[in-house]
Amino acid sequence: DPSEAVADKDAAFRNGDITLSEANLLENIQQVQRQQNLPVSTELVKTKISKVNLDIEMETGTGKTYCYIKTIFELNKQYGWSKFIIVVPSVAIREGVLKNIEITSGHFRTLYNNLPFEHFVYDARKVNRLRQFAVSNTLQILVINIDAFRKNFTGSQDERKSNVIYKESDKLSGRQPIEFVQASRPIVIIDEPQSVDNTDKAQEAIKALNPLCTLRYSATHKNPYNLMYRLDPVRAFELKLVKQ
Repeated sequence: DPSEAVADKDAAFRNGDITLSEANLLENIQQVQRQQNLPVSTELVKTKISKVNLDIEMETGTGKTYCYIKTIFELNKQYGWSKFIIVVPSVAIREGVLKNIEITSGHFRTLYNNLPFEHFVYDARKVNRLRQFAVSNTLQILVINIDAFRKNFTGSQDERKSNVIYKESDKLSGRQPIEFVQASRPIVIIDEPQSVDNTDKAQEAIKALNPLCTLRYSATHKNPYNLMYRLDPVRAFELKLVKQ
């Protein structure tokens, strides 16, 4: 179990397990779907990435990024989960997410009682930041674009071995940087899954993060799993969230 790859003292602040049984979890999902007038799931859709995958469908331009940042704070407040990874399809979207977090940070501190939190971008040259991600008792938000990560699962065996995140590091007591992420059992938020987890290599890369669960936000889900919320173009227009 990769979640046990790091000693307890290094994983002291990992996300706690989801304690509900699969039957109870499915029941709760169905209850939300009925309230939202959505198709009701007949099963908990599992993937090679995670046993729990929840879909949120939001029309472009309706505040999707704000919505999932607020979800992070709400999950921390309600359940104490503190390790989150946002996986995005491109560098441009990654920069947009960072800007969004910076602009709204004061707003969220006001809403959540000055809760301290840290956010950062994955950087292969600063892998010891991943140790801080694991051991910190502060809410941690890691933003990564899939290309920076998918490279671990393409190319020759030598290329894979040479990738920094899988290299044992003296700075990390001889451990691989990825172990610290895995030990944290992060909640993984996938921005535009149809562009992020649409290949086997990308799915393997996200699976390597050892997610507790995935929350998938998109305007156009190609493979909907357990759909929890839908803000479609008509509703977005009726709510005056987008122009005609």
